[in-house]
Amino acid sequence: MSIEESYLPTVTNVVSGVYRGRVVKDGYQRGWGLQYGNVRDYVLKDELYLHAVEQAKDLLANFSEPNRMNIFLILKFFLPKIPIGNIIEFGSFKGGSAVFMGAVMAELMPDRKIYALDTFAGMPETDNRVDAHTAGDFYDTSVESVSESISKAGLKNITLVKGLFEATTPSVLRNSGPISLAHIDCDIRSACNYARKIIRPNLVKGAYVVFDDATIASCIGATESVEQMIHETGVFSEQIWPHYVFRHALSDTVI
Repeated sequence: MSIEESYLPTVTNVVSGVYRGRVVKDGYQRGWGLQYGNVRDYVLKDELYLHAVEQAKDLLANFSEPNRMNIFLILKFFLPKIPIGNIIEFGSFKGGSAVFMGAVMAELMPDRKIYALDTFAGMPETDNRVDAHTAGDFYDTSVESVSESISKAGLKNITLVKGLFEATTPSVLRNSGPISLAHIDCDIRSACNYARKIIRPNLVKGAYVVFDDATIASCIGATESVEQMIHETGVFSEQIWPHYVFRHALSDTVI
């Protein structure tokens, strides 16, 4: 079967449209639908979702099911409403989320590319005032092994970028074109701060910015980065479960 957008909860008590730079109702449909409704059951029967999970099945240990399902809903029902824009991922580890997104996008929007950035050699230096992780964590990966997984899945829409974000991202963004989804899958403050700031000029109107780890108990540094962003820019979240979702530069409509 294939889940349809009509299967998402209607949330009739929340008005449609943009309010304070995000579409609150969309966030409720995804988050509330997954956490309290039956959307999870529908997703688990969706053939494309199951196919994407199968493609990435040995790589998904660090990509939780609720987060994965929410990304799937964004890719299937909400990203197509943004006419242009590729995907960038900051923090790919073993490539599970990149392969999953690549498999979904190959079916839905095969012209859009995914840029997966990581050291592929473990974390850089961290700040022990806020970060629980330390340098070298998540070392158990390599760009060669992730590339092999992508080739095994037969995906042509993923570009791996090895190195520190500070060294690689400027060049990536000069060539990537506009971005409609930024998946910031970083556990530490410095990485989240760098990613969210440098990506801003490339984001198209309405682009999704998803922080995968900012609500995780071991990632207060990532949480602080989101809090700093809210303080600095005045943005409001569209969704807080299973992870933070923000929108870029949406203009409010009359509600």
